[in-house]
Amino acid sequence: MSGVRHLYVHLPFCAARCGYCDFVTLVGRGEDHGCYVDAVLRELELEGGRLADEVETVFVGGGTPTFTRPAELRRLLEALPAAEEVTVEANPETMTRELAALLREAGVTRVSLGAQSFEPRLLAILDRRAGPDDVRRAFYHLRDANFDNVSLDLIYGIPGQEPSDLERDLGEALALGPEHLSCYELEAKPGTRFTHAHGEELARQAESMEGYFELVVDTLTAAGYRWYETANFCREGRRARHNLAYWLGRDYLGLGIGAVSTLDGLRWRNLPALPRYLAALANGQPPPRELEPLAASTQAQERLMLGLRLDDPLPFAEVQAALDSEALGRLEGLGLVERQGDGLLLTRRGRFLGGGVTAELLAEIPANNYN
Repeated sequence: MSGVRHLYVHLPFCAARCGYCDFVTLVGRGEDHGCYVDAVLRELELEGGRLADEVETVFVGGGTPTFTRPAELRRLLEALPAAEEVTVEANPETMTRELAALLREAGVTRVSLGAQSFEPRLLAILDRRAGPDDVRRAFYHLRDANFDNVSLDLIYGIPGQEPSDLERDLGEALALGPEHLSCYELEAKPGTRFTHAHGEELARQAESMEGYFELVVDTLTAAGYRWYETANFCREGRRARHNLAYWLGRDYLGLGIGAVSTLDGLRWRNLPALPRYLAALANGQPPPRELEPLAASTQAQERLMLGLRLDDPLPFAEVQAALDSEALGRLEGLGLVERQGDGLLLTRRGRFLGGGVTAELLAEIPANNYN
């Protein structure tokens, strides 16, 4: 089957901007929701020929996709190609019984719910509008709408957070019984208002990250979840297939402002400016983009960095050109990397060190050797 099998759609609108967020977002702008959906659907018409006849995954992210006006959200979802997995990101305070039913009727099969924490004081620090009861209520609305594949997002390393807070967050999440959990280390970008407000406490939290990470892994694996990717855990058969495509180096098409596509050795990113995006597509033209040709060396290195995030062996032949053989031998001797058949993967200890181990494995490859 030819063509791209994975589609991402960006809906940037949010009720408010969280202090730590660095995604492409727009606050409010209800008057623009309809024309933005029009533009996304025009972009789909222009680029749809790149898609395979049968698409495997669709992911609608943001922003807060479920903040988009319901009529416009339905119109978008019903126009997207059918796929085996269709995920929509949602914030708990937006999820009503009616919206859960709308998502189900429009072909959504999976919802990723941004809980972040169940501690009110920590949610306030993150500028989150939802409280713990909103998270539970949203989850139950999704269950009532017959969603059997729900993911919860949690964040750790929040200013003011203690290990006992994280233990309670994990316990609250497990009590709901989601099929999937994503647990992320808080990353606050330098120079943001969040780092100005919490810089000293963020530095303290950085020293605790390794302990938080181990607590997350130990708690969730003991509860029967598979630690299949660095920050992701699932029940059997419930890996996030769209994100898995990224980690496996598959091509994908992105629509909307700020969206990224990777196809046939070329990466492009739609510029984040809404007026330019709307104007171009209103004239039947592709939106303004940044283009990045990907050398074979770059692709091999990215395959290594992303593939080693997974618990499945990474085929050695696919990344051999990107490996530093001396570093590989040294890290194998330290029990951080191991070979399984024709594949390579990080050991449990190596996974806790993660990016540091992977960085050591990367060889310096002259790009012109592999173009």
